Amino acid sequence: MHIRDLPYSDPGDPDVRSGPRFLLWLGRNQIRGQLTSMSWGLLHQCSIAGLPLAVGFAVQSVVERSGGRLALAGGMIAVLGVLIAVGDTMLHRTAVTNWITAAARVQQLLARKTAELGSALTRRVAAGEVVAVSTGDVEKIGWFVEALSRFVAAAAALVIICVGLVLYLPSLGVLVALAMPLLALGVLPLLPRATRRADIQREKAGKATELASDTVAGLRVLRGIGGEELFLGRYRRASQEVREAAVRSARMWSLISAIQVFLPGLLLISLVTYGAALARDGRIEVGQLVTVYSAATLMLFPLRHFEEIAMAYSFSRPSAQRAVRVLSLSRVARPSTVDAAPAGDLYDPVTGLMAPEGLFTAVVCGDPDEAGRLADRLGGHAQPAVAQEGEAEDAEAPALPSVLLGGVPLDELELDAARTAVLVQDKDPVLLSGTLRELLDVPSSGRIAAADALAAAQCGDVLDALAQASVDADGDPMNTRITERGRSLSGGQRQRLALARSLVTDPGALVLDEPTSAVDSHTEARVAEGIKALRKDRTTVAFASSPLLLDLADRVALVHGGTVVAVGTHRELLRAEPLYRAVVTRETDEEIAASGPDTGEETAAAGPDAAEDIDTIETIEEIEERA
Repeated sequence: MHIRDLPYSDPGDPDVRSGPRFLLWLGRNQIRGQLTSMSWGLLHQCSIAGLPLAVGFAVQSVVERSGGRLALAGGMIAVLGVLIAVGDTMLHRTAVTNWITAAARVQQLLARKTAELGSALTRRVAAGEVVAVSTGDVEKIGWFVEALSRFVAAAAALVIICVGLVLYLPSLGVLVALAMPLLALGVLPLLPRATRRADIQREKAGKATELASDTVAGLRVLRGIGGEELFLGRYRRASQEVREAAVRSARMWSLISAIQVFLPGLLLISLVTYGAALARDGRIEVGQLVTVYSAATLMLFPLRHFEEIAMAYSFSRPSAQRAVRVLSLSRVARPSTVDAAPAGDLYDPVTGLMAPEGLFTAVVCGDPDEAGRLADRLGGHAQPAVAQEGEAEDAEAPALPSVLLGGVPLDELELDAARTAVLVQDKDPVLLSGTLRELLDVPSSGRIAAADALAAAQCGDVLDALAQASVDADGDPMNTRITERGRSLSGGQRQRLALARSLVTDPGALVLDEPTSAVDSHTEARVAEGIKALRKDRTTVAFASSPLLLDLADRVALVHGGTVVAVGTHRELLRAEPLYRAVVTRETDEEIAASGPDTGEETAAAGPDAAEDIDTIETIEEIEERA
């Protein structure tokens, strides 16, 4: 795999049983690149190992005053220098390629998982952890994959050098061969402790990243309540804990590095002492002593790769474990079996919510979190059941039964079919950077034009603002660039543009979570009318508590305690359901107890701007006038 061929057409199905198994899976998928890198590494290492032989040959030539042999030694050194340069260059090239392609594979896997789970991902995994995995952890995993081939090449070079020294000069070669395993494995008892310290450091760093991400996301709220200093203090403490853990980890790795310098130093001292005695007695030649000493000295370089692979693995293992925690999440508990999306009613067997085909159904929930979870379920994002009292907290809870579309579970639909059938617009939708034309250029049925969707979402003022900011001579707002997340727009403008994008898509079933929460009452009424007109004969579900939107719905369902407790029109529920009236009109518990079931003579106000009896309001136009 070359960098120019990225991204992968298919990154594959990873082994997510554990972090080490995931790393092994990555290595198997790069076996060709690993073998290529290892081959260049062997060339590089063996060429370096050949230098002592050439140097010793040259020294002995000088001692014997042989010009021909000295010239030959010079030629050998020149050839080895070229091989070292070529091997080092290609080793670096192929190793970095392995790093980048491995990181790209992991990023593609994470992107695919994010697209599969949608907004349900951050409900099941902290947003900060997802950020940590997709940034720093990807680099750590790539580092281990890149270092693996160089380590294998270094280990093979050490074996070759030891065997060569034993054959070349047994008297000294045996000493080096016996000492080499001790040098390579001498730090092994310290690795578990170093790994634990590295794990603690990575864990604290991940928590600090999550805290920073959450703090930045809620900075506006924190400023509103004066909580910046409180969270800043928390982050300072978390960062200090990361620093302390990093220092403790660095101390252990420094000790390992010191041992890997100290032990080879002892070997070299012993080798020089014993070799000098042999040379003095005439049992070996001076050139042979220089050769063995130089080879032992150069063996310190491949020995460094043992420390590097230990560090790379200790840092990449927790990173791989975090990646596995995200990649192991699944949209469904069983494989999909149905390719095409059916038509029909949208039904949730858990809450009993029914959204009849072709009707505009409004859902009222007293708990916004419950509304968000139900919206995700209607979109096919299965969630595990809540563990019952007395069950182990870490026990895997069974998945809740899937939402049915036309009697077919959404879990049994292929992902593309499920996305085409049901679209969920979150209460805080995200606008990607680009022009307005690009924003509305989404997969759709083609039935609804962008202009009609913008008109239905009441985006006239947004278009005027974009036209004034347009760089085109004709002021075409469709070509005006929208900044990242639509930061140049107000909250209401962003919400309406996101609604227009959802309307253009024109799915079979559209689920809207608080689609008008950021607009004024007058605009809200017109947006509700636009949604109903444009979605005629289409299934639409809107989670809302606004009387203006609820009064336009064909039917309204009240969800309380995870169950649908009442169904009817907005006005019917206002008269008959005190709980519904409390949610919609913000009625207090005392007022509910005092009023009891409404008889129709007195009804709570339809909203903060409409305080009269709801029975006196005959049309939505009168509500708009009062607003």
